[in-house]
Amino acid sequence: MATTTPETNVETKPRQSGTKNDARRIRKSGLVPAVLYGASLEPLNITVDPKQIKRILNSESGHNTIFDLAAGGDAGKAMIVDWQFEPIKGALLHVDLKRIAMDKLLRVSVPVVLKGEAPGVKLQGGILEQMVREVEVECLPADIPGRLDADVSKLEFGQTIRVSDLPHLDKIKFITDANQAIAHVTSVKEVVEAAPVEGVEAAATAAEPEVIKKGKQETEGEAGAGEKGDKGDKSEKSEKSEKKK
Repeated sequence: MATTTPETNVETKPRQSGTKNDARRIRKSGLVPAVLYGASLEPLNITVDPKQIKRILNSESGHNTIFDLAAGGDAGKAMIVDWQFEPIKGALLHVDLKRIAMDKLLRVSVPVVLKGEAPGVKLQGGILEQMVREVEVECLPADIPGRLDADVSKLEFGQTIRVSDLPHLDKIKFITDANQAIAHVTSVKEVVEAAPVEGVEAAATAAEPEVIKKGKQETEGEAGAGEKGDKGDKSEKSEKSEKKK
């Protein structure tokens, strides 16, 4: 079920909606721009401590963690719904937070973890491939599972585990299609060189001698024609000489 992080209270400060330069100044001060919305209230532009947010994201329940949030006079439960990291240095850039009503259903994505050793891998030489790593569920905030375990200990070659095979916990409704494949045991993919490339290379190799041969024949033909031409010229000169005599 949903757990709380040691950071049970996340402190915030109000901020004005500004430009990218304003956001940079906030980050240089050691804070991160954030937006708090939900519960049919106006969105609030705030700043948060990135260290607190990272601890929540790295906790067992991750972004599904429900925590206490104090935003000026607005205090209550909240959770992280979106965040952005700088791709090179990994610095937190922005966070979206959502107010949570503990008595209202909400939809969240829960990670799926494969458990056990598949006989299709151990005994039949296949490979275990996981196609889906999260499924969407609907439940009350207090009932959000930290993860869902998919048992693969009986999964043989060619078999598939689907959403319908996941443990169906009380008070949780699956939103993801029940027939959605989670994981299967398949054959090892072999890397094979494309036949068309080999065919092109073979054709080029076979064509090369023909071109050379054809070129030689044409050269020889031209040379032969030249020799015949020379012989013809010599005969004509001989005939003229005899006439003069």
